[in-house]
Order: sequence, then structure tokens, then C-alpha cells
Amino acid sequence: MLETTDMSGNHRNGTPAYKRIQSQIRDRIASARLKPGDAVASERELAKTHKVSLMTARHALAGLEQEGIVERRLGAGTFVAVPKIHFNKLMSYTEQMSSRGLAPRSRVLVAKAIDGEPEVAARLGLTEATRLVKIQRLRLRDEEPFALETCYLPAADFPDLASAPLGRSSLFAILEHDYGAKLAYADEEVDATSADANIAELLSVPRGASLLRIRQTIYSAKGKATIYVVGFYRSERHTLFIRRLR
Repeated sequence: MLETTDMSGNHRNGTPAYKRIQSQIRDRIASARLKPGDAVASERELAKTHKVSLMTARHALAGLEQEGIVERRLGAGTFVAVPKIHFNKLMSYTEQMSSRGLAPRSRVLVAKAIDGEPEVAARLGLTEATRLVKIQRLRLRDEEPFALETCYLPAADFPDLASAPLGRSSLFAILEHDYGAKLAYADEEVDATSADANIAELLSVPRGASLLRIRQTIYSAKGKATIYVVGFYRSERHTLFIRRLR
């Protein structure tokens, strides 16, 4: 049953109609009834369905476009946007997905203490023999993999981290809430690469397919290198959004 609104877009219960329209579209995306590239109902269709003015429907879509959830194509209509990677703000995967109204899902592939990773240790400013925690997770949208991310942290600083609920919770949140870590900024390297046999199988892409690779060293508020991350992303599932400040 449709909720009652007036043509100004106001709900009888006080919730603006444009927010209800946005919520419904987010729900359809989160449940995979709408996927990246799918057409979204037009302003006229939304206005008719929700019994609001054309201006209210337009306002709803404009807000979703500003958030990067939908994109408008001149002469074609409005479509669900592919996920964007925002480089101007340090965000966890959980925060990225939640900001888009999507439910984050991960599959933990590796969570254990390791050694023998001198290059990673050097990235973290540690000696070659330093024991590390390795966390590798497959990032999913619905049941489709779109990213493979591997994180490394000093084992001495984060005891028992490997047994934390890493498939359900944000790593950033666990570090901040359980260990008192304050993450502040990251240095990133972004380049293109191709999928080897293992990564291709995990990401469900052909061997040799083009991937976006992001390597991050994440620092604490005290300037200490805390996490080293290597991520591989299906290039057709992402666009880059970069804001440069002067």
C-alpha cells in the first residue's frame, strides 16, 4: 500500500517523500533487483507511482546522483552506477558499501599469523623477521566477487586479531574499538595489472584479465605504519573518483 503524500512531497507522517523514494531505490539495489547498469524508473514514473510532484521525484534522483548511487545519461535516462572508489577519504570496505546503502559482504580466505614476508615488513617499517597477521578477504556484491584484498598488520600489536569476526565486521572498527588504534591517513599506489590463475579463479574473470591494483600503507594518528593492504579489483566493476585539493 502506498503511503499518503501531498503533491508538495511531504508525508503525512513527517518523512519527506523524496527520502522514501531514495530508500526504495537503495533497497532494490541492495537486494539485487537493480544492478549496476540497470535503468531506474524515470522522474515521471516515480512521480506517478509515489503520487508526488515531478519536482519531488527529480529531487530524489538528484540526491542519489550526488551520492554516486545512480548516474544520468543525457537522452537515455537514469541508471544504477557502478561502485566508485573514493580516494579523498580513508574508508573501510564496510563504510564504503554502507555509504551507498548496500549491505557489505566478505568471505574470509586467510586469517593467521605468518612470517617470511620481508617486503611487507619493510612497508610497515619493521624488521624482516617480524611476525605479521595476514587477513585475506574476498569482497562480494550479492554473491558476485569484485575484489580480493589482503591486509598485513604487526602481530605483536594486534594479538588474537586472526580470531576476530572479520567476515562480519569492519577491520577498521575492530582495530579502533578492540585495540584502541586510531587510523588517520594512507599512502596509496594505484596501477593496472592482469589476473594470474589464482586471482582469476577467485574473482571469476579470465586469466590475464585487466585488474585495478591498489597498494595502501595505512598510518595511525601518531604516524606509525599500521596496515599494509594489497587489493585487486575487477576493472569493469569500478570507476575512480579522485578529488584533488590545492
